[in-house]
Parts: sequence; structure tokens; C-alpha cells
Amino acid sequence: MAELAALEDPKIRKVNERHGDDHGVNLGKLRAIAKRLKTQQDLARELWKTDDTVARLLAILICRPKAFELAELDTMLRETRAPKVHDWLVNYVVKKNPHSEELRIAWCADPDPVVASAGWALTTERVAKKPEGLDLTGLLDVIEAEMKDAPDRLQWAMNSCLAHIGIHHAEHRPRAIDIGERLEVLKDYPTPPNCTSPFAPVWIAEIVRRRHER
Repeated sequence: MAELAALEDPKIRKVNERHGDDHGVNLGKLRAIAKRLKTQQDLARELWKTDDTVARLLAILICRPKAFELAELDTMLRETRAPKVHDWLVNYVVKKNPHSEELRIAWCADPDPVVASAGWALTTERVAKKPEGLDLTGLLDVIEAEMKDAPDRLQWAMNSCLAHIGIHHAEHRPRAIDIGERLEVLKDYPTPPNCTSPFAPVWIAEIVRRRHER
């Protein structure tokens, strides 16, 4: 913990706090510590218990994703509020865990929008990589009805799912684009030069164009 505290940089914290993350640590330096420590599941659990954002990020990097039980991951997600910890937990741990599908279904139906956003992130992964058994039409129905008024984190996750349905499933592409154009979610989101806009119609068109150019 002392080593992590020594990495704190006020300038980095100021930038991160704009995105809701309460830490000021260079993530490259954090990854270097994780590389040195290698996988240590017991230490990862101890770091997680500290409730410190940087310690939890390190815990995610050194844990064994498949070693967590379903209830344990559910508790971890619900006590996570820093966006970076939330994103890393879902992407680096839950997606690699054998209980990911059960958690996806449960979280998508959760009344907590932050928990639900994790369910939608897992659904987006399946849309892109393992769509068999998913009701894509049903997903588009929910997105069309609920995305416009959803809280920020949930809205972002639903929008990502919308874009990936349009990108990966040509038969649903016209409807996905139409939903994006009508709802206008993230249409005016500030996008740096050379980056793809998160506005679904633009995002879909750009990725499909790149694929056709290969």
C-alpha cells in the first residue's frame, strides 16, 4: 500500500476525477508492479478488501479470474463504484470466469443501473463473439425503448451493444442504424481527431468500412 501511495500524481488525479475515478496513479506503472508480483490470488483478495481504488486495480491485475465464485463476483461488482475498477473487473475478470453467463443474465435485469451496465457489457461481448442463442431482435427492442432515458453508464453500455449488433450482424444493421439516428444518443459526444465517434450510426459505418477495405 505504501508503494502504491508513492505513485500518486496530483495531475493524473485531476484528470481522472473528471471521469469519476478517485486515483492519481499512472496505469503503466501499476501494470509494471503487477508484472513483478505475478498471479497471487490471496494477495489480490487482501488488496480488494482495502476498498482503495488503486489497490483494487492491482488486485484485478494479479488475481486468478477463474478462481472467484459467482456470489463473490456479484458482491465485488456491487461494491464497486469507480468506473475504471468497474470496467476492469468486468473485462479482465468476469468475462474470463465460468459464471459469466449466469451473471450476465442476472445483472441485465438488475434495478441498479450500474450493475445493469455490467450485464449489458457482457451481452455486447456475446453479440460480437458468441451470438448463438441471443435474441438480437429482443435486445434491439429493449434498446429502442429504454436507451434514450437510461442513466449515463447504462446508456453507454446499451449504446455499445447497439453498435456491435450493427457491426457484426448485417441482417440487423439497418434497424440498428435507424434506432441510433432516431434516439441521437451520444450524437454530439466530443471525439478527438482520428478516433471513432461513439454515436452508433457513425461507429457502425466506420467499422464496416474498415472491414471492407481489408
